[in-house]
Amino acid sequence: MAVQQTTTQTTLQARVKRKRSAGIRFLSYTVLTITVLAILGLSWFFLTASGSSLRFMMADTIITTQHRDWAKYLIGTSELQKRVAAYTKSFDEMGTEKDLGLVEIAPLPSYTPTEVVAPVKKDLVTIENISGPNFKGKLVTISDPTKLRIAVPEKAGKGEKVSSMVKRTGAILGVNGGGFIDPNWEGNGFQPEGVVISGGKIFYNDKGMNGTVQIVGIDKQGRMISGKYKVSELLEMGVQEAVSFSPRFIVNGVGQVKSQADGWGIAPRTCMAQTKDGAILFAIIDGRQTHSIGATLYDVQEIFLAHGAITAANLDGGASTVLVHNNAIINKPSSEYGERYLPTAWLLFDHPETADIKNVWEGLDISKIDPSKW
Repeated sequence: MAVQQTTTQTTLQARVKRKRSAGIRFLSYTVLTITVLAILGLSWFFLTASGSSLRFMMADTIITTQHRDWAKYLIGTSELQKRVAAYTKSFDEMGTEKDLGLVEIAPLPSYTPTEVVAPVKKDLVTIENISGPNFKGKLVTISDPTKLRIAVPEKAGKGEKVSSMVKRTGAILGVNGGGFIDPNWEGNGFQPEGVVISGGKIFYNDKGMNGTVQIVGIDKQGRMISGKYKVSELLEMGVQEAVSFSPRFIVNGVGQVKSQADGWGIAPRTCMAQTKDGAILFAIIDGRQTHSIGATLYDVQEIFLAHGAITAANLDGGASTVLVHNNAIINKPSSEYGERYLPTAWLLFDHPETADIKNVWEGLDISKIDPSKW
């Protein structure tokens, strides 16, 4: 009996040892497989053309966020600096090509007493869904560009949500506008960058009258003006509404972004364009979310060209991207802090001449604004 028990114990111990040995071998094989795959994956990611293409696309995407420095872990500090400098130079060059005036703004019709003409009725605003492999968004069409105004915050010291601007002014629709200084990346949008023009008056200017600035604007006739200009030139050109941002990526009906790789990464986007008949287009692309990762500038360029855009420019995107219609946000902003406080917004009115928009920076010494404080 004792011999049988000893034999049984020995058999069980042997089985345990075999199982343990098999488990160790399986674990070793698993670790080895993972290690080999990781080495192969990293080799592909860093040493092949296709891997490097993805790596640089990821770096560009990170560069457009508040965590720009993290891109150095993908491409190195030196390459990060080179890439930012190259994009800056490219954006600057896109803004200098001469606009050939291909947009045809129809003049208001004049009638003699004997004429009876039924005017063609166009909806002031239409909104449609747009999408691509990695993104979803909205395309807004404004039939009368002269109905747009640049709005600014009501109170000094902090920016204002676009939804608040829309409600406060009675606007039909609102889209985020130009760039701003936000050192803490928390969305304190009180200090714009460059120039802000509303109702034909300069509200903000940190460049001086002879300084050059990249702008996105509309003149008295409703023609979209974008690119690089002196501030004094903008007034001479009759620019009525304008904010600063770049690049202008469609010029005279020709796309300037040559490929996805040159599209400044994947991100939420707000962009503006104009068709030959004068209609203004806004593309609002969600991003950094499961339903929509985001779009490149090349993606937006292709959408605009398909809708007949003659000129197009980038507006502040990322966490700022928001579309408000009938007092409701109809896209899905990506900001972790909720809808951002911004310095400017494009607002649409039935009667823009009656909009109560005051210069919140009037009388302030802009050199003494501390954008890190609320």
